[in-house]
Amino acid sequence: MGYKDVKRSNPNKQTNVLAIINQKGGVGKSTTAINLSAALGEEHKKCLVIDFDPQGNTTSGYGIDKDELEHDIYDALLEGYSMSELIVETPEPRVFVVPATIQLAGAEIELVSKIARESILKNLIAEVKDEFDYVFIDCPPSLGLLTINALSAANGLLIPIQCEYYALEGVTKLLESMKLVKSSLNPSLDVFGVLMTMYDKRTTLSNDVVAEVKKYFGNKMFKTVIPRSVKISEAPSHGLPIAMYSATNKGAIAYRGLAREVIRRG
Repeated sequence: MGYKDVKRSNPNKQTNVLAIINQKGGVGKSTTAINLSAALGEEHKKCLVIDFDPQGNTTSGYGIDKDELEHDIYDALLEGYSMSELIVETPEPRVFVVPATIQLAGAEIELVSKIARESILKNLIAEVKDEFDYVFIDCPPSLGLLTINALSAANGLLIPIQCEYYALEGVTKLLESMKLVKSSLNPSLDVFGVLMTMYDKRTTLSNDVVAEVKKYFGNKMFKTVIPRSVKISEAPSHGLPIAMYSATNKGAIAYRGLAREVIRRG
């Protein structure tokens, strides 16, 4: 079944395009892209996840074999393919992925010579976004041209922050980049929400970091926090979101709560 055969829940509502972003690696960007989209799928929301990270963790985390792909997001950015040619199905029937492979690593340099290079992704998304309730862009852990493309294409940032020392390190730089893009390329860009990940309620550190981030971001921080969970870490190796790998796991429950918060925010 192709993506056009699945109907979105509310075709009259504007599609929410969210960049899942943090220039730090290992904070749960791909984990959130996979599990939030799956949880929204359970809520009858139709989602497109664009894997925009050369590591391709969202692609493999949804069970897509990168070796069998004929094309990926690189081909749309630089070879003239349309987004609709790249969209593939996932185990969750309402979630679709535009995959990435290591080939995307070269795009950072190759995009430099392109006309309107900062807006290529935005134009690609425009072709298909009306088919979806939500479009998520899983960003690389850097602030290069790929990330600038994501910031230009999105109307909001979803920022995962790990419960660890120096949690806010780098976020200030990200917000500066957001302001630059907002002023020059994308006036509608704003922070949609901040998500605390890898939370361990037993530790003082986790609770202190949550309090610090709450003080910094206020009501932009989601009430839902994502706990540390072995099952969340295991699920990608089975090519499944946590909701399908272990439906009653505390991580699956948390991502369902996050999905409901996302829906309430728009």
